[in-house]
Amino acid sequence: MSERWARAILTTYRWAGAAAYPMIGGYVAWRASKGKEDRSRRRERYGISRKSRPEGPLVWVHAASVGETNAVAPLIERILGFGIHVVLTTGTVTSAQVADRRFGNRVIHQYVPLDLKPAVSNFLDHWQPDLAIIAESELWPMTILELGARRVPQVLVNGRLSDRSFKSWKKRAFLAEALFENLAHVIAQSDVDGERFATLGARPVTVSGNLKVDTDPPRADEKALMQLRAQIAQRKTWAAVSTHEGEEKLVAEIHGLLRPRHPDLLTIIVPRHPERAEALVEQFVAAGLNVARRSLGDPVRPDTDILLGDTIGEMGLYLRLTEIAFVGRSLTAEGGQNPLEPAMLNTAVLAGTNVQNFREAYQRLIDAGGAKLVKDRDMLAGAVNFLLKNPETRQRMMQAGAATVEDMRGALAKTLKVLEPFLHPLSVQSRLRQSNGNGR
Repeated sequence: MSERWARAILTTYRWAGAAAYPMIGGYVAWRASKGKEDRSRRRERYGISRKSRPEGPLVWVHAASVGETNAVAPLIERILGFGIHVVLTTGTVTSAQVADRRFGNRVIHQYVPLDLKPAVSNFLDHWQPDLAIIAESELWPMTILELGARRVPQVLVNGRLSDRSFKSWKKRAFLAEALFENLAHVIAQSDVDGERFATLGARPVTVSGNLKVDTDPPRADEKALMQLRAQIAQRKTWAAVSTHEGEEKLVAEIHGLLRPRHPDLLTIIVPRHPERAEALVEQFVAAGLNVARRSLGDPVRPDTDILLGDTIGEMGLYLRLTEIAFVGRSLTAEGGQNPLEPAMLNTAVLAGTNVQNFREAYQRLIDAGGAKLVKDRDMLAGAVNFLLKNPETRQRMMQAGAATVEDMRGALAKTLKVLEPFLHPLSVQSRLRQSNGNGR
């Protein structure tokens, strides 16, 4: 009975998507008007590309946004090293920019097609991937079904299921099983994630650890770093990174609370969504704070209160300007953001208690003494004040965080071991094609 229900629901989803396809243009145009779509490449969302498929084996890698793109970047490098072509899809403009900076023309970047049958079919007809690799939790029903119908192996890497997603899927376990049976392998981030995927019917499941641990620390432009360090000089600093709405207000209030004790304090705020910068500046100025915007090249002066990091791809720069980092989406929002990059770059990590999406990473950092969770604004202010006044404690947290990240490495090697049966035949095919001078 449940199997029949799953088939009926998925069939309805397929035909509803097909019916909606001709009318979806207005939605995509609206997103483009908000800067959420690249106007010049909107057709890619319908699975239509201006680029030709290269000859030889090709792997489709999908990463939703910036975090997932950075996580799978080392994996993509290894695939390219096997002589296999890669088409990388992402869903956001910022992730497209990250992909371009990281890979240039070594990979083919496309915006991911809408999860509607005509769009997915257009995409698959054109690119004809030999293998699909999906990062983290991007489980789109139509895409999974269409790949399954074409017998294209699908592997979920760095897989995770948040508490909310797992609860939602459990209510529809029959539907989850009908989708997950199309996956050739699930490579999960943690034991908890692995158990959740297995509970929902995925087979086989392997636990690798988090691919984000095996990435290099985010880079920084040396000239810009030297310039900002010279401007900041000996001032005390702390940063609030990947902040979400409401958290910037709390951070600004904390700056006001700490300034009487640390008159030279500079607070660095890096919002998760830089497009909110104008509204944030108005908010800070109304509170009597002096703001320097990185996107405008504003210098940090002795009376600057806030350095607003409203740029993309410069997290490595901001984190190198401080030894204390609060990681957002953890006080006024839920789920948390990745604490591994701050730990890699030798900062004492602070966060709110809502860090479910990165539970294992935080637990490892907390157990080692590299991170601390706070319940509210006042507790965060107290923690920052304590770390500013106690450099020895701050150094111990920094060292513990960096050591923990080093201990957690190894996910890339485990992931490649699972992918070897899928990649090896493609690598052999690529070598034979090159040696024989034959096309696909």
